[in-house]
Amino acid sequence: MNASPKFAREFQTIIGLEVHVQLKTQTKLFCRCETRFGAEPNTQVCPVCLGLPGALPVMNQRAIELAIRTGLALNCSIPPMTKWDRKQYFYPDLPKGYQISQFDLPICADGFLEFTDPADDGATCRSGIIRAHLEEDAGKSMHDEASGRADSRIDLNRCGTPLLEIVTQPDMRSADQAKAFLTELKLLLTHLDVSDCEMQEGSLRVDANVNLWIDVDSQWVVTPIVEIKNMNSFRAVERAIGYEVTRQYLAWEETGATIENVKNSKTTRGWDDGREKTFEQREKELSADYRYFPDPDLLPVRIPLEQVEAAREALGELPAEVRARLQTQYGIKTYDADVIVNQGTAMIAYFETAAEKSRDGKRSSSWLLQDVMRTMKERDLEIRDFPISADSLGDLLHRVAAGTLDNARARDVFASMLEHPGTVEESIAALGIKSVDSNELETLCQELLDANPQIVADIRGGKQQAIGSLVGQAKKRNPNANPQLVRETLLRLVNA
Repeated sequence: MNASPKFAREFQTIIGLEVHVQLKTQTKLFCRCETRFGAEPNTQVCPVCLGLPGALPVMNQRAIELAIRTGLALNCSIPPMTKWDRKQYFYPDLPKGYQISQFDLPICADGFLEFTDPADDGATCRSGIIRAHLEEDAGKSMHDEASGRADSRIDLNRCGTPLLEIVTQPDMRSADQAKAFLTELKLLLTHLDVSDCEMQEGSLRVDANVNLWIDVDSQWVVTPIVEIKNMNSFRAVERAIGYEVTRQYLAWEETGATIENVKNSKTTRGWDDGREKTFEQREKELSADYRYFPDPDLLPVRIPLEQVEAAREALGELPAEVRARLQTQYGIKTYDADVIVNQGTAMIAYFETAAEKSRDGKRSSSWLLQDVMRTMKERDLEIRDFPISADSLGDLLHRVAAGTLDNARARDVFASMLEHPGTVEESIAALGIKSVDSNELETLCQELLDANPQIVADIRGGKQQAIGSLVGQAKKRNPNANPQLVRETLLRLVNA
């Protein structure tokens, strides 16, 4: 339930998402035109995607395979048969006057995705997936208000690009949950390599359906459903939903609307990111308005059970499973596992190699999240291009864990390897780092104790922190001395 001083009544926020994902195919859904982003306008088109008379569509088998893979990862059922339907509407960027989509027999249905609820101390949430269906994309309208003429230009390069539209149940209850769901979904899709999910390129687009259930004298009053569009980031989705919740509540207070006069109403509003508010666009069409009917140019698609099972076997570990395994196998924190997995499969592989080599998962995780990722950010690097291999990092951290190299010297070696890639042994030699044998270390510690009788007395009197001064002096006299071994040797000699 939502409540705050500005809201006089308790209410529930009801959120459902429609996510359009551009599938990672080389060609469009029904023709051989490229799907490459960034080409000159109207250069990746043909009679099929331009809707010219007599041009017939031919289905892209790769799009079917990617849709099945995604549906299985979303715990959906895959039917033995699906079909294509025509969705009728008229808009300048839709040259045929209809969109080839799927209506009553989608390729994926009745699934779910689990994600972490940020508002509930990391509890696991589950959002239902009503359906995921294939459809072709429309073109892109480019509005030129700057010229003063408010002209619109049409780029049809995107026409016919394969989309998978994922429709959730209206079971999210906050903007935070919606953002967390989208973050997990994007991670899953990139992990499966079915889409690059680049929102700035339009390969992942989100519409949010939002309304409120307001408690009025123990009865629910429902505000009209609003579909919010034009959101170009997950942060924008979060802000748009937050704004719309407040707007709908205040509008209900002003009008006193009841459940009877709003239950069939649905409108579309755009999101103005600069002004941080939604604006009215149009009333939302119902499915009957689109006059769906089976596409006469495309046969139904039969999906053999063997194909589905083969796709299921090929899924491998999904992100949630990897997160759980890293925590169990390497003893790392939930947060660390989440960060590593969110970086993608290359980072997961890098961590596992380093952890196996070092035999210290926690130390490997700490260095990866701090030293490695900080350097990647500073130098704008991908983990594949990182100068220090996972095997070398593991070797370095194994020496730290074994006590032959302290953290400070290890960071010196790390810095040296960044500038002069090579083995750990080569960097140690170049820096002049030498092992200090036990006899040499004991002699050094005894000399320090003899020269500092007051510190010895303080230590014997219970002031253990006084030993820090002697450790510092030892490092000055011999930079290769391991601080931990110096501390242990000093204490042993004092208590002898």
